[in-house]
Amino acid sequence: MKKPSSSRPSGSKAGQSGRKSNPDSRKDFRPGSAGNKRYAGRSAGGGKPKHKPLGVAGGPLRLNRYIANSGVCSRREADALIESGVVEVNGEIITQMGHKVNPTDTVHVGGTAIRPETKRYVLLNKPKGFGTSPGDAKARRGVMELVQKACREHIRSIDKLDRESTGLMLFTNDEELMVRMNHPQSGAARLYHIVLKEKVQQDHLDALKKGFVVDQGFVRAEEAEFANDEHTQIGLRITSSRSRIARRMLEQLGYHVVKVDRVTLGPLTKKDVPRGSFRHLTQSEINLLRMSC
Repeated sequence: MKKPSSSRPSGSKAGQSGRKSNPDSRKDFRPGSAGNKRYAGRSAGGGKPKHKPLGVAGGPLRLNRYIANSGVCSRREADALIESGVVEVNGEIITQMGHKVNPTDTVHVGGTAIRPETKRYVLLNKPKGFGTSPGDAKARRGVMELVQKACREHIRSIDKLDRESTGLMLFTNDEELMVRMNHPQSGAARLYHIVLKEKVQQDHLDALKKGFVVDQGFVRAEEAEFANDEHTQIGLRITSSRSRIARRMLEQLGYHVVKVDRVTLGPLTKKDVPRGSFRHLTQSEINLLRMSC
C-alpha cells in the first residue's frame, strides 16, 4: 500500500484564500444532508456483526450470568455454585448449567435472595472543554459531572473523546455491551464531522478509506466524504474506539483540525440531546443497540 503523503495540502497557508474562516458559524454536519447523500439512509451501526448479537434487553439470562450480574461472583465461580446445589430458582434447586432465568424469577444463592443491578444507558452530547479521562490533569472539568445525577448506579463511558472534541458519548453499566461496541472488527461505527483549516485533497480522502498506520496501529475509515463545497469539512465514519483517532488520522496527513464533533454512535444520533445535556435511552433504542453489536 502506498504510504499517504504527510506534506501539508495545497492552499494551507493562512490568508491564501483572502478570507478568514469562522468555524463557529458553520452548521453541524448531518448524515444525508446536502452534499453528503452517500450517508442518507445508512445505518450508523455499520455492516453485519461478526458474532451473535447480544439480544433484546430484559430477556431470559443464563443462570450463571444472572448470578454474576448480581455481583456475587464471576461466571466461572457461579458454575461451581450451581453444580454444588446451593442455587434455587423459584424455590427449586437448579444444577443444570444452561438453565435460563426470567426477570420475574426469584433466585437464591445459599439462602440469600439476589437480583442483578439495573442496567442504565445514558447518552450525553459532550460540550467542548470537558475531559473524559480521570487521569487527565489538564481537564479542570470532567464529563462525569454532567451525568452524575442521571442514576444511582455506577456508570462509565464506553470510550473517550478528547477535551476539545464534542458530540455523543454513551455511559452504561452494561459491561458486555461495552466490550461489544468497542470490538475492533465489528464494534459500533462512529460518524464524525470534522472541520479543518485547509482544503482536503481527494487523494487524502482516498487514503483515509484505504487505511494506514496511526500511532503503531492500523486504522481505516469505512466512509470519508466531503461535507461542504469548499472541501474544508468532511464526514468520517470509523469503527475504531481509540482515543483521538479521528483527529490523529487527519493530523498525520498534515492537516490542522479545527473541530471534531461525533454526530452518531452506532445507531444513536444527537436527536433530542442538546449540547451539554443527556437523556436515558428508550427501551427500543437499547434493544436496537444490543442487536446491532
